[in-house]
Amino acid sequence: MNETQRPKEQTDGQKPRNNRPFHGRRPNPQRAPHNKMGATPTTSSNTARPTDDRNRAHNPNNKKSSMRALSPAQKQNRGSYQYGSNKGGRRPKAMPGQAGVGDVRPVPSKRKAPTIPPPEAGVIRVIPLGGVEEIGKNMTAIEIGNDIIVIDAGMQFKTDDTPGIDYIIPNTTYLEERKDKIRAMIVTHGHLDHIGGIPLVMSRIGNPPLYSRNLSILLMKKRQEEFPHLPALNCQVVEKDSVIYAGEMRIKFFGVTHTVPDSMGIIVETPYGSIVNPGDYKLDQIDGIVSDEEEKEYAFFDKEKVLLLLTDSTNIENEGFSLPEIRVHQGLEKLIKQGTGRIIIAAFASHLTRLMKVVEVAEALGKKVVFDGRSMKSNIEICEQAGLFKPKKGTIIPIEDVDKYPPNKVIILMTGAQGEEFASLGRVASKTHKKFSIKQGDTVILSASIVPGNEISVQHLKDNLTRQGVRIISYRTSEETIHATGHGNQEDIKWLHRKTHPKFFIPIHGWHSMLVRHKEIAMSLGMSEENIIVPDNGSLIEIYDNGDKIRVRKEKAPSSPMMVDGFSVGDEQEVVIRDRQMLAEDGMFVLIATIDSVTGKLRKSPDIISRGFIYLKENQDLLHQVRLIIKKTIEDETRGQHPINFDIVKTTLGDNISKFLFQKTAKRPLVIPVLLSI
Repeated sequence: MNETQRPKEQTDGQKPRNNRPFHGRRPNPQRAPHNKMGATPTTSSNTARPTDDRNRAHNPNNKKSSMRALSPAQKQNRGSYQYGSNKGGRRPKAMPGQAGVGDVRPVPSKRKAPTIPPPEAGVIRVIPLGGVEEIGKNMTAIEIGNDIIVIDAGMQFKTDDTPGIDYIIPNTTYLEERKDKIRAMIVTHGHLDHIGGIPLVMSRIGNPPLYSRNLSILLMKKRQEEFPHLPALNCQVVEKDSVIYAGEMRIKFFGVTHTVPDSMGIIVETPYGSIVNPGDYKLDQIDGIVSDEEEKEYAFFDKEKVLLLLTDSTNIENEGFSLPEIRVHQGLEKLIKQGTGRIIIAAFASHLTRLMKVVEVAEALGKKVVFDGRSMKSNIEICEQAGLFKPKKGTIIPIEDVDKYPPNKVIILMTGAQGEEFASLGRVASKTHKKFSIKQGDTVILSASIVPGNEISVQHLKDNLTRQGVRIISYRTSEETIHATGHGNQEDIKWLHRKTHPKFFIPIHGWHSMLVRHKEIAMSLGMSEENIIVPDNGSLIEIYDNGDKIRVRKEKAPSSPMMVDGFSVGDEQEVVIRDRQMLAEDGMFVLIATIDSVTGKLRKSPDIISRGFIYLKENQDLLHQVRLIIKKTIEDETRGQHPINFDIVKTTLGDNISKFLFQKTAKRPLVIPVLLSI
């Protein structure tokens, strides 16, 4: 990134008080008490009221779902016959005036965390709260004495294990219980896996001051607009040479190379040396030769005493250096020059450096540019607002005007490279886009790698496009380089280790196997195994004995995922996810029985409804046996009850039918007993 691209001051309108970073000077404690930091605790008025009884438990033996696909044997041992669990809370109702997916009021966690003592005097505690058992929802806390800082608060997109969930954020229970000690939230860069949870997380931990660079701040403010009912962010813009104080912690920053401008690393000074977290990074290098600018950026590490390094493991399994982004720029420029018809480039909306480069190439060639896709258009507008992007007047045109220009004079940048059905390119492929349609001779460039799990979606996208006479160029088939990762490969990572020469090391940002591989590479560089900790989410890692030793405490911070689901967010939604999985896997089986409230006898033959389980007309014998079990169970359970306890009857009935159906079909549908009394 060129220095000219870096903003020198905040440009987003009115500045908050005390917005300027501190430069080597402690703030006046009388004016800005470090134990307060302007925090605005969340009040009970922000809590959604539970109103729906559908998730109420009737089975006291329910077990927490693992949220994984279950084998038949596991299904047999699975606890609940029906939706709901006595361990989960009821589902909150939308508050008046709220609308839209993800418009969430924070719901305090009901689960009591284990008692965790504060760190002893002279002890440094590091807590990865997300991002070390997955890719995404990155979040790390550093606690020294009475001060806590938090680095990043990202989100993770839903997976096959979480059907219907909007997204997942880190568990904040540990921080909520210590919000009076949180002095700052520091964000390394503006990607969703680092900022996606900011609105919800900040509202739960007291809304401490938030420090980041200008573009990242603007991206977070834009996301915050989706949550107007939550407190405004207390944003403070810093630059790579800024110095701030968070309580007793002195914090410095440095610039790193990534796919989004204004990315930065963080240095936390301690009496025993510095804690370093570079965020997401790669090296600005060509054929392994690091640029002079990059060498200069990291030069201070030659004298810096690094106590602890926490660094990205995303590409730790990839050998060599990462491809430099300049190769992508050169490849796209060559393809654009060669194109004879309309060129459609599908890319991640977060690859801002790449998007801006395409506009630069288009302007040099006298072409018009279209941005299509809400997130892409929004990000480009924010780049303009930050002063990083200044297209010539008339270069960017609305998609409605595409046909006003010759085909070879138009470049269309779209979202949807992952085959998302409702993204811009997905709608074009399915012919549902209202303003744009493919023409014979168009070229589609997929300037993005395929995220694992999206292979089939991308293949369908390509098939639908080629049926319309489109030429497709992907990063796997192109002779030119059209995509590069924003994360360092092994050699980038080794270079950072050698440059920082840390005493202790904690790999972060990756699945467990990636972290272990990162540990192995660190050991190959000379680090002692006893000085490396491979963490889990919630691990309490402490540096003690005057900075000479590192350990993992036996206690653990709460780490179950906080799932954002419509109007609710919390760590007790496993019951809802389990029910959705059961519905997806084996369907539902509804029993409707009418009972005489005096005698406990059935008044008529039970009605049975099956959805996604069996076809009723072809399973009459099974249904007959089910009806017999319903009759026997109800009459056995109601015998001697005055009055009848319908909850007990439903529990027993659901268990009996669930066991019977599994014995006969090896499937475990969601069994829902409905008892009517007359």
